[in-house]
Amino acid sequence: MTRPFLEEPARRTPVHAETEVLVVGGGAAGVAAAVAAARTGADTLLVERTGQLGGLATGGLIILLLTLDDGDGRQVVRGLCQEVTERVAARGAAFFPPRGEWGSEAPDLLEHYRRWGLVWGSMPLRVRYSVAYEPEELRLALVEMVAGAGARLLLHAWGCEPLLEGSRIDESGRRVGGRVIAVTFQGKRGRFAVRARVVVDATGDGDLFAAAGCAHETERVLPWLWFRMGGVSDVEAALDAGGWFFRTVNDGVVLFPWGATDKIGRKIDATDPEDLTFAELECRKLVMAEVDRLRAEVPEFRRAHVCEIARQIGITESRRLIGTYILRRDDLNRPFADTIALTGNWTKGGVVYHIPYRALCTREVENLLVAGRCISVDHRVHHATKEIPACMATGEAAGVAAALAVQGGVAPGALAASVLRDRLRAAGAIVDLPT
Repeated sequence: MTRPFLEEPARRTPVHAETEVLVVGGGAAGVAAAVAAARTGADTLLVERTGQLGGLATGGLIILLLTLDDGDGRQVVRGLCQEVTERVAARGAAFFPPRGEWGSEAPDLLEHYRRWGLVWGSMPLRVRYSVAYEPEELRLALVEMVAGAGARLLLHAWGCEPLLEGSRIDESGRRVGGRVIAVTFQGKRGRFAVRARVVVDATGDGDLFAAAGCAHETERVLPWLWFRMGGVSDVEAALDAGGWFFRTVNDGVVLFPWGATDKIGRKIDATDPEDLTFAELECRKLVMAEVDRLRAEVPEFRRAHVCEIARQIGITESRRLIGTYILRRDDLNRPFADTIALTGNWTKGGVVYHIPYRALCTREVENLLVAGRCISVDHRVHHATKEIPACMATGEAAGVAAALAVQGGVAPGALAASVLRDRLRAAGAIVDLPT
């Protein structure tokens, strides 16, 4: 069906702010990018569409950091992800295996950490350096890190589109190329723009690079709503009975991943509002049906209550950039001269992907970087790079790169990888496989 169009008159958009580095999206990757850019010395503005920071790591209740190690006892993600873990742990709101247990195959330890949602995958299973935490405490830590770094923060503003100069119309009629001079946003008071020298797309869905005409792929997915229940009379007894939920750092409170076990009827396009509406309604019905079942059938849940249903639907894949380099499954355990982050695979031990800086760089727009789950990887590698620790690592790299590009007066793609890697090492990030 051909949809009708409306012709809009030309309009003038007020400029709300100017900055050196603009980060759009306040999830784990966006916060890391903003903190890293500001700490590297750039005037930085972080804009988030909701009223909170953390994205799926807070509002989505995906409150498990899977994983900071390679499955063989070596830590491969550190930097800002390690810092935020330590901040939350210092307030008694994080749980993870001590270093001496990483890589252990002891059955009692595996069962213990499985009950926290920290052990996944097929045999041989090993204890991983993964973290369970309280989302409100993570929100606090992220806000404190942004403020402490000196980055400005703007909430409740939805990124609309990048305004480009020097772009062209390609053979398919798309506007591509050039550089971003500003990004428009929509808020309650109307449309406005932010001027920036370098922009980081940390929207998760690649909203900016898609609007700029950058090449990308799109996947259809099954969405979920994670939720928590409290007042469980005996969590261990309920787990002994084979329940599909996890312990949390709060007594009597359990976490249900993926809305327990039922799936909605079809995969959705997570960039389509009609599909998202369908998913929100269906997932919420499934959550409440599971709550009713537990209260009726499981004695420990007889007087339990719903603490929280995720505020954000669980979308872990939609658009993926086709960037300067596409990290593929065949690149497993392959180092690159421009590696800026590493990640393990939360379901497989001994798997490490070295993420090259080129996977964060668009081909078409010279001053647009990408961070988080929409970086340039194939569908299989995405299974590892979509996780929160990896997203924070790529966000940190994008933020440092953006700041260095501004300071050097160069396009991000022209930045020397050796300089970027040195700055990341100095900040505590891991860019080479530990020996």
